[in-house]
Amino acid sequence: MSSDIAISVSNLSKCYQIYDKPQDRLFQMLAGQKRQYFREFWALKDISFEVKKGETFGIIGRNGSGKSTLLQVIAGTLDQTSGSVTVNGRIAALLELGSGFNPNFTGRENVFLNGSILGLSKQEIAECYDQVVEFADIGDFIDQPVKTYSSGMFVRLAFAVQAHINANIIIIDEALAVGDVFFRQKCYARLEQLRDSGAAIVLVSHSMPDVEQYCERAILIDKGNQEFIGSSSEAAKEYYLLYQSSRQNRRIKHSIEMPDNHQQLDTHQLLVPRRELFIDLSQKKQISQGEAICTGIVLCDVTNQPCYSFRQGDEAIFYYEFRLLVDIEVPICGAVLKNDRAVIVHGKNSWQFSHDVPKNLSAGSKILCQHRILLNLQPGEYTFEVALASLENFWWQKREHVSHEEISSHFCHLCSLSDVGSFTVGLAAQNGVSVLTHHGIADLPGDMKSSVVLQMPSDNDFTPESLIG
Repeated sequence: MSSDIAISVSNLSKCYQIYDKPQDRLFQMLAGQKRQYFREFWALKDISFEVKKGETFGIIGRNGSGKSTLLQVIAGTLDQTSGSVTVNGRIAALLELGSGFNPNFTGRENVFLNGSILGLSKQEIAECYDQVVEFADIGDFIDQPVKTYSSGMFVRLAFAVQAHINANIIIIDEALAVGDVFFRQKCYARLEQLRDSGAAIVLVSHSMPDVEQYCERAILIDKGNQEFIGSSSEAAKEYYLLYQSSRQNRRIKHSIEMPDNHQQLDTHQLLVPRRELFIDLSQKKQISQGEAICTGIVLCDVTNQPCYSFRQGDEAIFYYEFRLLVDIEVPICGAVLKNDRAVIVHGKNSWQFSHDVPKNLSAGSKILCQHRILLNLQPGEYTFEVALASLENFWWQKREHVSHEEISSHFCHLCSLSDVGSFTVGLAAQNGVSVLTHHGIADLPGDMKSSVVLQMPSDNDFTPESLIG
């Protein structure tokens, strides 16, 4: 295995023997190879991937897809049926936080106990003990029995131990979904420190925004099978496509073809740039199962000229066009902007705008979206992606009375392009001078006023009594 590889998984499979009755286990032992009293359940089938040192790698899939089984095999707590797993370094597995804690021991005693279970010597634990206590931030409770802890305090201490054992490989299975927001921020900051130091991080999460933000690559597993491996953005889109409830009822009416470069956009009265100025999509991967294809994308400034360099506060105009290959009821178009750390800084679709959209479109129709975004962002480089989904008329008509949680499961994802283009945002210009309009990712609307609440006396007039008066 190459020296820059932390984890190598090759043709990994795991099979469980399912017995319908307890006595069948005995019968199987007696029968040997002559008769089979069990059913085979393959939790994993021919999984292969590598994780580099300093990389954050995501594992995604629905419940029961085999994610936790895969993590247990990598962590060494479960044996595979076939295939191989090679790890290069010490593993810290955050699968069940606090699984090695004794509730009757104090927090201090459990730090040493858990550390020894994880393979650290007493001296190594003592060297990192102060850092663990500071990170957990549970005060005097460190010397009280763990059984008196709240669930939040328990998680804090358990994560602190795992995060400070100087592991080369960190495995996390939804462990960061607990705790308050301040603790989660501290956890992610610590993981970034470990990654920067060269540790490999394997993250399992059902939160696709978290996977896209924190992982460079991801693998999608479904029913034990490896469905996709690649960039985290593409993996997230494949995840949505794989689990659309309405997918089985849709039929592909036309085969996918890349658009002719000389084909004109159906502009619908919109003034758009010439086709030759559009982004070349021939080498861009489109994530779709055959319901639609993107036929044109261009980013413009307010003069409607292609532009990929802006200043803070400028307006960017995104044009993106899709051709339908199936009949749909209501199209939902949208764009997402990400910064250079893959953090989603803005995303909006036609569901979130108040204007109406065309409905009941047949296969062969084209949908052109003109999407204006005010770039009140911090200076830097950004990428963007576009997507098309569909929705039933019934839900569209109820859009003012339906929550996001309820409506999201009814979206049918048709086509998306991840990281299809990039642009830069520079400092704003005021009176010919470059100025920074705000700190942080976004410039939020607001106001600020100042007034004098208490005017301090001059040095000559200063006395304790003057403050009291």
